[in-house]
Amino acid sequence: MNTNRPTTGAAGPRRRAALAVITSGVLLAAAACGSDAEPGDDAGTAGATGGDGGGDVSIGLVTKTETNPFFVTMREVAAEYADEQGVELTALAGAFDGDNEGQVQAMEDLIAQGVDGILITPNNSSGLLGAIEQARAQGIVVIALDTATDPEDAVDATFATDNLEAGRLQGQYVRAALGDEEPALIMLDGTAGGTVDTFRHDGFLEGFGIEEGDPAILGMENTQGDQNNAQTAMENLLQRNPDVNAVYTINEPAARGGYAALEAQGIADQVVIGSIDGGCQGVQDVADGKYAATVMQFPAEMVRQGMDAVIEAAGGGAAPSGFTDTGSVVITDDPVEGIESETTEWGLENCWG
Repeated sequence: MNTNRPTTGAAGPRRRAALAVITSGVLLAAAACGSDAEPGDDAGTAGATGGDGGGDVSIGLVTKTETNPFFVTMREVAAEYADEQGVELTALAGAFDGDNEGQVQAMEDLIAQGVDGILITPNNSSGLLGAIEQARAQGIVVIALDTATDPEDAVDATFATDNLEAGRLQGQYVRAALGDEEPALIMLDGTAGGTVDTFRHDGFLEGFGIEEGDPAILGMENTQGDQNNAQTAMENLLQRNPDVNAVYTINEPAARGGYAALEAQGIADQVVIGSIDGGCQGVQDVADGKYAATVMQFPAEMVRQGMDAVIEAAGGGAAPSGFTDTGSVVITDDPVEGIESETTEWGLENCWG
């Protein structure tokens, strides 16, 4: 992932979500959860009008956080696409990974605004069901991005990576890359109980060819997908399990944190690290040899397809339905037999497209 963050301000006591509305490129109002902007960032939370594709359509986007680069990319793509299509966009986010309450508040804000559609990346697959039901009862199209709800038909449609398959691909690659070595695995997970986290974890174990509790698993810790947390977690795990040769990571920030801890111990080149995301920085990390492979996702496609579906429905067209897999691709410069993959050169040309 890249490390850009959107500009933010301050929110009310219960309003743990970021909000900014831009019309014709001019910032009108902002409220946010309080992260710091990095130089060069100007396209985080946004609403835009322009072009002639969407008429008076208004769309809300609610991401898990506003700082995770995956969701920053979603928000930036949404702002650009809203401008192209001539729709109004309001972008909101939870304050941290797992902030279900913040996402519920964001949904309630968008319902009060009377938007035509809401795109949401749920922190918890069942934690938003009440807010989703309320929105749909008022005729608002609700689409899940990146993470499916439970039940899946709680929303009108889902545009997302098949995260079980993405985890399976990571697991298959890491196990194959070990060759004849007996696996000694550390798992840097995300957020306990998170839908994406569970699918990726379970998929990895399936692809790796082991089950939960297998003695090949030396240890595991939750990292909330955060680089600093992952580095600390790996440092702690290495104190008890220095003989690791394989690492599962929930995402690329966790992979970077894990790699930093391994490098500090001088054993990074002895360990096969796999990850999932396929951000440009992550692909470059693979090219630089920091980890062996990453499984690329396509968040820009999730956003564009979701926005197109809302625009079509708002214009009287067919309502969206069902699950659309937006794809996943293994990126590595060390391919293994039997696993389809692309090079980092391809990855850098297509990262998060």
